[in-house]
Amino acid sequence: MTARFADLPLPANQPETSEQARIQELERENFKLRRINKALMDRVERSMDFQGNAFSLFQTAIVLETKVRDRTQQLEETLRELEASNAELARAKETAETAQTRLKEAIESVNEGFALFDRNDRLVLCNKTYLGLWPAIADRIRPGISFTEIAALAAQQRSVISALVAPDRWVNERLAQHAEADGAHVHALSDGRWIQINERRTRDGGIVGIYTDITDVKEHDARERARELAEKSVLLQATLDNIPQGVCVYDKDLRLVAWNDSYVRLLDLPPDVVHDDATYGDFLRHNAGLGDRGFPAEATAWDPGDPHPLSFEQAWHNGLMLEVRRNPMPGGGFVTTYTDITERKRIEQALRDGEQRIRLITDAMPALIAYVDAGETYRFVNRRYGDLFKRPREQIIGTTMRDLLGPQAYEVRQPHVRAVMAGAETRFELEWPLPEGGKRYSQAAYIPHFAPDGEVVGFFSLIQDVTERRAAADALREANEGLERRVAERTAALTQVNRQLFQEIAERQQVEQALREAKTAAEQANLSKTKFLAAASHDLLQPLNAARLFVSALCDMDQEPASRVLVEKTDAALLSVEDLLEALLDISKLDAGVVQPQVDDFPLSALLTSMQQEYAPVASERGLKFSVVPSKAVVHSDIRLLRRILQNFVSNALRYTRRGRVLVGCRRVPEGLRIDVVDTGPGIPLDKQQEIFEEFRRLDTDRPAGRDRGMGLGLAIVQRAGRMLNHPIGVTSVVGKGSVFSVTVPLGKRPSPPVSPRPAATSVRSPLTGAKVLVIDNEHAILDGMGALLKGWGCQVEVASSGIEAMDALVRFQSPPDVIIADYHLEDGALGVDEIATVRRACARPVPGLVITANRTAEVHEKVQEHGLPVLTKPVKPAQLRALMTQLLA
Repeated sequence: MTARFADLPLPANQPETSEQARIQELERENFKLRRINKALMDRVERSMDFQGNAFSLFQTAIVLETKVRDRTQQLEETLRELEASNAELARAKETAETAQTRLKEAIESVNEGFALFDRNDRLVLCNKTYLGLWPAIADRIRPGISFTEIAALAAQQRSVISALVAPDRWVNERLAQHAEADGAHVHALSDGRWIQINERRTRDGGIVGIYTDITDVKEHDARERARELAEKSVLLQATLDNIPQGVCVYDKDLRLVAWNDSYVRLLDLPPDVVHDDATYGDFLRHNAGLGDRGFPAEATAWDPGDPHPLSFEQAWHNGLMLEVRRNPMPGGGFVTTYTDITERKRIEQALRDGEQRIRLITDAMPALIAYVDAGETYRFVNRRYGDLFKRPREQIIGTTMRDLLGPQAYEVRQPHVRAVMAGAETRFELEWPLPEGGKRYSQAAYIPHFAPDGEVVGFFSLIQDVTERRAAADALREANEGLERRVAERTAALTQVNRQLFQEIAERQQVEQALREAKTAAEQANLSKTKFLAAASHDLLQPLNAARLFVSALCDMDQEPASRVLVEKTDAALLSVEDLLEALLDISKLDAGVVQPQVDDFPLSALLTSMQQEYAPVASERGLKFSVVPSKAVVHSDIRLLRRILQNFVSNALRYTRRGRVLVGCRRVPEGLRIDVVDTGPGIPLDKQQEIFEEFRRLDTDRPAGRDRGMGLGLAIVQRAGRMLNHPIGVTSVVGKGSVFSVTVPLGKRPSPPVSPRPAATSVRSPLTGAKVLVIDNEHAILDGMGALLKGWGCQVEVASSGIEAMDALVRFQSPPDVIIADYHLEDGALGVDEIATVRRACARPVPGLVITANRTAEVHEKVQEHGLPVLTKPVKPAQLRALMTQLLA
């Protein structure tokens, strides 16, 4: 074997592996061994020829045989290793061919064209889609062809690339893109298709390219662009039609391509001048037919080489004054706009006439008048201003202040110019030297002129001669100086007296300051006391309310005579405490300013009727005659506070009158209407008539004992309420004959509305029997007392301390309740009106409800009434509660 395996070429596209290198190394070693063997054989043969010794030959043969056997064994091992390597090489080749086949199949399955070029830019692999992109040269594209050859073949075939692109230019651009191999490129083909080429470099320096057919995308983009252009065209035409100016557009061929209705209307053009195929020549012929009434020939001439715009004003044949502006377009043609300036011209003429009238007026005024703009240039002066500088005012207009006044006079005025240009009006005096000697004085005023945006665009200058006025002022100043000297002499004489008076005043001020501090301390202490009474009275109403409920429930039960007496005494004691707390609460609210009067006009008859109904049973029980004289008067007052005043008057009269009568009547007086409460009681001594209005002041007169004695707070409340309403309170009395308490109320202006009487209830049985009542209150004592009271009336009662417990109570009722009673203020800021609304929604019907509260402010009562609910104040009177529940159930 004389052939050298190392010199055999490798199969095409077969990479050199480690096994092949090992085989080549073994082949080289085998070749070396064969050459060594041949050299040894030659040496033995030469040795035999020279010596001719048979023993030597035999010995040499044995040595050679041994060496040949060893070499043969090594060669056989080498051949076995070579066979194993060839087997592994065959398997690797088979694997590579399988992978290459799969790669070709995968590339063929790709929808895009695929091409792979090696580092020498020769085609290694491509798919059928890639060949389909170049049908005219597909049969000439084979592996091994260079990219430059492919580009040249595509450029030579005009059926491949677009005819709009020069071949040489296309080849150069394509080669540059391919060499860069970074990004995407789009190319148009001759058959109307569009391809996008994405190329990237491989690790070994080759280039892989993906060729995508984007014809559908391009066609969609073209349709979208066409649609957008159509929309823009419609929008442009709509914009032109809404422009008040006339607009026409001629293209480079002087054809009319766009116009609006204002163009036709302003120029009064016929249809043969304005249509889709009209030319500029049609307009020129129409304009020539108008003669002197049309545009001049030099204005209508069009030079395509002249890039300058044209602007002029022209009176048109229809009586309009038009401003014409013509501007060339970059691609040829021009745009012409026609603006109606007839009104502007009329205004300009009116302004010129007004300016002339202003000149006549300012020329007649005895003052120097001028207007200076922001550049300190004169824009208007009157005749006297020109006479001062001995120059025609036409020469002054357009001249700056520095040039007209000179540097020295300008420096005097410059600070005032800066001030007026900053937006401040300024005034100052000027001195004018006279040729014959002496000076004249002027008063100058600079007034800023503001533009609509607030910027100062100039100022008005007004200069008046004040020489005579200044001379008179000097004379007056001299007289004042003499008078001041005489006054100073008189003042010196009075200073000593004033010093003594000041010392006395200082001492009095110290005393007054001490008195003010003492008064402030007293008022603060009184206010603290008032606030404390208000808070304490309010907090005591809660347990008192529960106690009254428990006592009322006991009164309704069957009891032993002794127990009933104790219950009645307890009830009387609680009533006394209730009256005291209510009086304290009313006084504290009045003193603290919590109660704010709500003055309005209302008929007095309603108030008097309620007084009759409320106190007639009480008077009958005491054996007295009680009467109220009706009145149709309308008064202007707070109905709540006025009711409180009259209630206290009537209560006192009934309390202190043992026999006779109590009368309530009205009498008109100059101040309004005086309401009198007359009784036949024991009377009040004259020296005690003011004491009775003090707190806890009761006279030792003949009156019943017990609860009727009162607390001595009713008239104190009356006095505070009258002072708040500004209603005078009066009292006249004769000991042994009786007293008259009165309040004077201003008359109202609104007529009294008719009052329709309510029909009397005709129920024959109590509606409370069997009624289901839900009570919501966060005080458990009140819940217990309310439950006992209502159950004594025959009601079915469920109590709850919150809205959640109220929902559970509805389940126990198994049907909606008949009445809901809720406290206004519950736990965690919850309100009774909201809980009533929640229960109503759960019942799906408007269940009657009422609210009970210890808060007697008008604000709380108004909020409750806004929800359409009645309200009772704590402590609750059982009779009031029963009457209100009966009304709600009826």
